[in-house]
Amino acid sequence: MYTIGLTGGIGTGKTAVARILEELGAAILDADRVGHEVYLPGRPAYDAIVAEFGAEVVAEDGSIDRKKLGPIVFSAPENLARLNAITHPRMKEMMREKLADADRSGAKVAVLEAALLFDAGWDDLTDEVWVTVVDAETAARRASERSDIPVEQVLERIQKAQMASEERIRRSDVVIDTSGTLEDTRRRTFDAWDRLEHRLSAEGWGKDG
Repeated sequence: MYTIGLTGGIGTGKTAVARILEELGAAILDADRVGHEVYLPGRPAYDAIVAEFGAEVVAEDGSIDRKKLGPIVFSAPENLARLNAITHPRMKEMMREKLADADRSGAKVAVLEAALLFDAGWDDLTDEVWVTVVDAETAARRASERSDIPVEQVLERIQKAQMASEERIRRSDVVIDTSGTLEDTRRRTFDAWDRLEHRLSAEGWGKDG
């Protein structure tokens, strides 16, 4: 199985490209969903988070209350680093297991969709990396419309919390510009997929079943 890492900052159209790739036959693994799983009682990070941040982050139903945890970890960089040190390695192992499941189920190409692909060191789970890009103002507008957060706040988050787009581009193999219409994005994604299929065919991927 061949694995594409799909990354990109907030509002850059990463999820739209993932949906198009799913239409084309790729198995999609969404790191955000894995991130939600890792917080659940009995899952890998639960006990470590409670031990690190205290019982006050536990909701009445026993789950991690992310609305209580959020202000703690975003109040200081060291707190976010402590949380990431707990969750990122455990998420990586869960994603490794899910990719293995996709391989066993017969998927030829899998896509690991993760905004933090490089930041968290998950890119070594992939064979190549695709990145979605758009100018910061467009990204902020899209994210603002989706979340009802003011554009200025989104821009601030983009500038403070995320790897620079230029760095992602430098470390990626394929760049998908999503600044046009959805049809433009579909065409660019189809073109990139077509090039990948031709290359994998030439290299003999999948010939052994």
